[in-house]
Amino acid sequence: MSEIVIIGGCGHVGLPLGLALARAGHRVVGLDIDPTKVAETNAGRMPFADKGADELLPKVLAAGSFRCTSDKGCLERAQIVITVIGTPLDEHLNPRFEVYDDLIAADRTFLRKGQLLVLRSTVYPGTTERLAAALAREQIEVDVAFCPERVAEGVALEEIATLPQIVSGTSARARARAAELFRTLTPDVIEMEPRAAELTKLFNNTWRYIQFATANQFFMIANEHGLDFYEIHRAMTEKYPRAKAFPKAGFAAGPCLFKDTMQIASFHENAFFLGHSAMLVNEGLPNYLVRRALLRWPLRELTVGILGMAFKGDSDDPRESLAYKLKKTLERECRAVVCSDPFVADERFVSFDAAVERCDLLFIGTPHTAYRRADFKGKTVIDIWNITKVGISVV
Repeated sequence: MSEIVIIGGCGHVGLPLGLALARAGHRVVGLDIDPTKVAETNAGRMPFADKGADELLPKVLAAGSFRCTSDKGCLERAQIVITVIGTPLDEHLNPRFEVYDDLIAADRTFLRKGQLLVLRSTVYPGTTERLAAALAREQIEVDVAFCPERVAEGVALEEIATLPQIVSGTSARARARAAELFRTLTPDVIEMEPRAAELTKLFNNTWRYIQFATANQFFMIANEHGLDFYEIHRAMTEKYPRAKAFPKAGFAAGPCLFKDTMQIASFHENAFFLGHSAMLVNEGLPNYLVRRALLRWPLRELTVGILGMAFKGDSDDPRESLAYKLKKTLERECRAVVCSDPFVADERFVSFDAAVERCDLLFIGTPHTAYRRADFKGKTVIDIWNITKVGISVV
């Protein structure tokens, strides 16, 4: 089996992949710039929640098939290098291409002839071929592949082995090597050309973002007319297969969906009107809720609580969570704002019981399972997710 280094190996994408590859028999090194995460992972403790990882990590560490380091020297010994660096957005919502230029500048002296370099995170269309050409100009003779992650955070380790793996390469040899690697994780491998694979990943995330925007727009329409969106949702979906995939309302957030929708917009010369409309709906939902609440309650006289600050239910990841946008908007309108989350560690947060005790009005910011059975002590709960069954979803 191969000697593999994963750049970004202690993160939400790299670490579950490293564990899965180690479980499959490869020798894997997670390379990461965060010494705290490296130490924690090497001690057998997951730095974040992912189903099944707490049990697997100590096993692969004890077997010697997995370890983490901050020493880039490990790259020289690898047969395969996987990078989970994605393409972030700048302040103008345009992709920042320089991240891969930085990768070449920082790591090219460690790369060696004959290695397979796999891009794993979402990238702007054309990035794989652009990177391969840049490496060739530097006379770095490596095979370059793009094999996007497609998993849901929190169940990444589980889904890596159950979802089809998309593989592509800038040469026939690169694609064949990538396919061979990912077939050690699952027999379901879909081979594509690089740009088609890049768009497949972006289209997947953008489609989901648009679906959420549709639900959120319908929620607003129903709400404006004093109707319960969830009564309508049940009527639409119950025993009606053509509406089975229709999502519920809620904050469409996290590190991928918004970013990838904006990458498609940039790629399509900012003529992606459907994507921009979805962005306006989803990003505008927190402000909409506050505007509606101002019509019903004297917010300036109230202490208001937000229960759940992670970007999705039962997650400990607060990245790009719209609960923080809700917090910022409420702080302009309320006497005080209190936040609580059972998973996200923040010294500014209070316990659930303290939040309920101190607050006059509560918003569900994240649909954590614990809130299904929680006692809100008779307080008014604004719950657009309809998870509590006792909160109000018509604002």
